[in-house]
Amino acid sequence: MNTTAFIAIVGCPNVGKSSVLNALLGEKVAIVSEKPQTTRTRIMGVLTEGQRQLVFTDTPGLHRPRTKLGEHMARAVREGMDGVDACLFVTEATGKGLRPQEEELLAGFSKQRTPVILILNKIDLLRRKEDLMERILLFSRAYDFAAVVPCSVKTGDNLPALREELNTLSGALELSEGFYFPEDTLTDQPERVLAAELLREQLLRHLEEEIPHGTAVVIEKMRERGDGLLDIEATIFCERESHKGMIIGKGGAMLKKIASAARAELEAFFDCRVNLQCWVKVKEGWRNREGIIRNFGLE
Repeated sequence: MNTTAFIAIVGCPNVGKSSVLNALLGEKVAIVSEKPQTTRTRIMGVLTEGQRQLVFTDTPGLHRPRTKLGEHMARAVREGMDGVDACLFVTEATGKGLRPQEEELLAGFSKQRTPVILILNKIDLLRRKEDLMERILLFSRAYDFAAVVPCSVKTGDNLPALREELNTLSGALELSEGFYFPEDTLTDQPERVLAAELLREQLLRHLEEEIPHGTAVVIEKMRERGDGLLDIEATIFCERESHKGMIIGKGGAMLKKIASAARAELEAFFDCRVNLQCWVKVKEGWRNREGIIRNFGLE
């Protein structure tokens, strides 16, 4: 009998939630960077093996919102936890204490009585094994987890154990019959959204401080030529004229660098040659303007 389990991936910003999703799927469907709040909306990743389908929801990192966009992101986390069969709670193995946002998430688990696997990511950064044990004890006192898995998504260390715990947990759940998505589905994200995110990922990686967080990418056109070349036209929106100048760079150097890196990622993902054209426009204060947030598909 085919069954589907819905699993939310939650945690604070920059703990590796999207990296966990990509590692479990074996494909990149969520962008990653070292900057917090890289993920802005809920992203579904689908893993179908045998008669079991696991539908993962990657959520934004739970944080205290300072803009209307931030409020939408916080809401996406809470809604992403509603009605799921289980959760993967990601935190850092090297952290100290419980963050207020983590306490809030644990309270939500208790209220909904959600089965949760605790993932202590980034064990490759640990200096002492004793620190890991203290971290496990700290979280185990706060919630009765179905399993605790220390791992490193970066090195792949102990990821097989995570997959094994997922199989054990999903096998113990009472799941709905049938597959929710076709067997060959990888994600619920349209190709235009994936293309926009891959370009935004390079903005995050190449630009400093607050500038990339004030950017949004809209794919204006996306069409394939007869010779297999994929034409993509993208507009990068930022909040200030000064930011526009920094994105473009002297003589257009920064924009060319960003576009070149994005094109390589796009070609790898779509498995074809890509002609990427980028423009930069200013939308002042767009992160606090509901209409624009909706137009950008970030509500």
